[in-house]
Amino acid sequence: MPTDGQSDSALPLTRRPGGIELRVRLTPRAAQKRIGPIETGADGVALLKVAVTAVPEAGKANAQMIGLLAKAWRLPKSAFRLAGGTTVRNKTVQIDVSEDGLKRVTQMLEKADG
Repeated sequence: MPTDGQSDSALPLTRRPGGIELRVRLTPRAAQKRIGPIETGADGVALLKVAVTAVPEAGKANAQMIGLLAKAWRLPKSAFRLAGGTTVRNKTVQIDVSEDGLKRVTQMLEKADG
């Protein structure tokens, strides 16, 4: 598991004090909602692919992505904050999470990659 400020190159997250930063590649207007797999972007950085059915206007797709991740990982929506990429597909999501929550998110990411 990465230490503060470091990332595990195989997983799309960086650990920060009080939580993590998650790198996401969002696909709006998908036929169905889904989380995963993890892909490597052109810059060599791991991204979690997330697909949502919402349209990319007025923050609807971003809100649906946060709701989908929160439900799948059993975390409150209030723990998620979009830190970058509000109008582009590649996004950075900050998640306030405890050690137990971090373990759960890491396990879910490993499942999404496999």
